[in-house]
Amino acid sequence: VQLQASGGGLVQAGGSLRLSCVASGRTFSSYDMAWFRQAPGKEREFVAAVSAGVGSIYADSLKGRFTISRDNAKNTVYLQMTSLKPEDTAVYYCAAKFLHPILEATPTRYDYWGQGTQVTVSS
Repeated sequence: VQLQASGGGLVQAGGSLRLSCVASGRTFSSYDMAWFRQAPGKEREFVAAVSAGVGSIYADSLKGRFTISRDNAKNTVYLQMTSLKPEDTAVYYCAAKFLHPILEATPTRYDYWGQGTQVTVSS
């Protein structure tokens, strides 16, 4: 599967952005999808994941501000980000792995990655 992320940009602190990630192929509903982010000089960090069904998990520090969702009819996963902070500045990546009963927060568990979209939050 190929992933194409979009929706990043420059936003002021307190603002919102919605990222999108479109997947190629006909079996999108068979994949668990996730968002990760990586700031300069830091390791890739888990943001959120959504199962092929309706389950989702979040990084504890982001709960309440970020929401992951998916539209299987559009082969798209979204990340709605609100109350953005300068520390949210990073390249955001979408990722996919074949469905599993347990959602994963570890990057190495994901087989497919998008190219990343830059999110910059100014103070």
